[in-house]
This record gives sequence, C-alpha cells and structure tokens, in this order.
Amino acid sequence: MTVFSRRTTGLLFSLLCAPLTVLAAETQPTHEYTLDNGLKIVVREDHRAPVVVSQLWYKIGSSYETPGSTGLSHALEHMMFKGSSKMGPGEASLVLRDLGATENAFTTDDYTAYYQVMAKDRLPVALELEADRMATLRLPADEFSREIEVIKEERRLRTDDQPMALAYERFSAAAYPASGYRTPTIGWPADLKRMNIDDLRHWYQSWYAPNNATLVVVGDVTGEDVRQMAQQYFGQIPKRDLPPAKRPLELQASGERRLILPVRTQIPSLMMGFNVPGFASAENQRDVHALRLISALLDGGYSARLSTQLEREQELVTGASASYESYTRGDSLFMLSAMPNLQKGKTLADVEAGLWAQLDALKQTPPSTAELERVRAQVIASLVYERDSITAQASNIGQLESIGVSWHEMDNELADLQSVTPTDLQRVARTYFTRDRLTVAHVIPETQTQQEARP
Repeated sequence: MTVFSRRTTGLLFSLLCAPLTVLAAETQPTHEYTLDNGLKIVVREDHRAPVVVSQLWYKIGSSYETPGSTGLSHALEHMMFKGSSKMGPGEASLVLRDLGATENAFTTDDYTAYYQVMAKDRLPVALELEADRMATLRLPADEFSREIEVIKEERRLRTDDQPMALAYERFSAAAYPASGYRTPTIGWPADLKRMNIDDLRHWYQSWYAPNNATLVVVGDVTGEDVRQMAQQYFGQIPKRDLPPAKRPLELQASGERRLILPVRTQIPSLMMGFNVPGFASAENQRDVHALRLISALLDGGYSARLSTQLEREQELVTGASASYESYTRGDSLFMLSAMPNLQKGKTLADVEAGLWAQLDALKQTPPSTAELERVRAQVIASLVYERDSITAQASNIGQLESIGVSWHEMDNELADLQSVTPTDLQRVARTYFTRDRLTVAHVIPETQTQQEARP
C-alpha cells in the first residue's frame, strides 16, 4: 500500500468519526467586502506559504449568449490578453512571467475567470493589470482577425476532429431544449465565421464591469490589505447598467428525447442525461447533495455499483460512468454513459436496459447505511484533499459566487453532505430519474446504419 493509500484510508476513517464541529472549525478566516462600484471581494487567509492566488470572476459565459451570437464570451477571453491602455498585446503576460507568476483564464457556461498564482508581494502588480483591462481594454481589429482563426482551429482540434466531443455537443443541444446550456462554449461554427470585432466590443461593454465581477484572493494575505489594494486599483472604475440575466431553467417535463449519432468511431456508446436542478436553481439544496452522492454511489471507484455489477458481474459493459455538475446557475444534467461489451455480444439496447435497472433498483430500495457512509466518506475525502490547494479554495469560492450562491455554502458543504439519508437518495431518484426528463443518444460508427442502431 502506498503512502497516499494509507493517508486516504486513515482520512476516510477519521472523517466518518469526526464530529461536524471539528470539520467546520478547520476553515480559514474569510473576509467579504463590496466596493462602492459593486465589485465584490472575498479574501481567504492561508498562511502556510508566502504565496497567493488572485482570481477575477465575471458573471458571463455561453449560457448568457443568444442564438446567432454564440462564442462571444470565449472569444473575448482570448482578446483580454491583446492590450489595454497601459500594455500592448501580450505585454501583461510578460510582466507576470518576469515576476515568477503563472496565469491563465477559462470560460464556461456561467462565468469567465482570470487568475494568477504568485509570491504574495507580487499581488499589487496582478491587481493593477486586471483593473487596467477591466476598464480600458483595447480590441484591435487586426488582433481579432488573427485570434478568431486561432479559435476556429481550437474548435476543430477539440470538437470537430474529436468524435465523442462532437457527439456530446449534439447531445447537449437536445438535452437542454429551453436554456442556453445547449450552446457550446466555444460557439457554433457558423457564428464564429460571422463574428466581428464590434460584437466583442459590445459584449465587453455590456458585461465587463466591477458590479458584475468577484475578486477572490486566497493565500498569505490579510483581508484588509487586499481590500485596500482593490480599492486603489479598482475603486475608480465606474459601475454599469447590466443587461438582464435570467436564470437558465429547463422544462419540467419536456418528454423523452432520443438521438442516433453516427460519428467516426469503431465502438458504439450510450449517453443518458436527466434534467435536474443545479445548486442555484434547486428549491431544496438537499436534493443537490443527494444527486452528488448518487453519482458517487454509481461511479465512485472500483466498488461502485456500475463497475461492480454492470462491468464485472454481468459483463454488460466495458466501461460506465455517472456524473453530475452541481455548480451551475441554472438547471443541470445527471449523466450516465457506457460502452457495450461487444465481445459478449451486448448491444446499446442491452446497456440502456442495464442502466435503467440500476436506477430502478435505487428507486425501489434505498442504499444501506453502510454503503452510503462509504460513498459519503469518499466524497468528503476528495473535498478535503482538494481544499488543501489555495487555487482550489479560490475556485470554489469564485464558482459559487458566480452562479449566485454565497461562498458560505462552501463551509457548510461537509455538514450538508453528512445530513443526507438513504431515503433522500431514494426520494431523489424517484423524483428526477423519469423518462419525461430524459435524453438518450446512441452513438454509433458511421459505417453502421441507423436502422441497425435502433433499439
């Protein structure tokens, strides 16, 4: 047994035995401020090393985009490195590199974030650079002409030339009939072709404002020091009137949707997705934590139900997974996927029936207390290890704030998971795993006819 395995085993046991008050007491001092212009600041102290992570989160992503204008949020993220009033294209990155800092950015459905990791005495430089591009970004047409070609190539490499990524993109478009989550973050190809620099200027002017952003700083700092720095660099940036941003909600019962997706693959696979609430859209957040535990129950390692029963005992699949993204500002998906065991003559219809049997078993009989405690310990152990990183701590805070949920929920998370019961899992399975919430995709080789693929 490796050192990691021994530590994991010990931690699982200790988490099962530790009182919740002890777990809650281990959170670091955290401070929240809001500047007069609406910029929210969350600072979490972590003094183990003289390092700090700074993340600036904007509440804008592909779920905010409208048909015909997809990909704007991601394209603007690329252009944020192309110069401002103080820096030319790429110069800010060179400054940070010379200071020993690392930086990056990412765009998702619900938010766009920019981050730097550096020695704590470099933080003022990072904040000054972020404030400069929030207030005075330059969007040169010639830089855009080059960058949009980079984005098109990125889409080709990551989606168009990746059969399963392309299949999932088509699946998502069907699984989210009523919300912007049907939109790929990188944008549809036709929209990338007609995007222009004026589109990006309008997007930037609409959403990149202090009252639509959260600054998260975690590391060897104090709250008051960061507040003063934020006031110095961001305080003079005026707030803006923001466009309306309604929460992306799905149809409660839109009816079962089925797709057959021929792609360049030799192995067929199955995707099943149920429309379920996310953290911000759930009427009862207990349901969200129950869905997280169901995901781990089905696909939480070697002893999970899918690998144990469908893969090893029944030899029905060669691989199966369950996943649930809870940190969304709107409704989410509970996903199941699997590949049939072709050597045993299994088909996609067999796999679909097998997955339904697993869900029906959970509806009929709640898991035992012992099974739930094992799964819960795995989930909590993963969270505890993740939060050992200052970057992960900052990301959790930024995600929650960007979807409209208080960062305080991060510190309540362990207690909330501990409160979920076996009957909660059964109730949630009965509520959400229904055919009128379901989208199914049979992903088949292009050489296989659709008639052959029909169940």
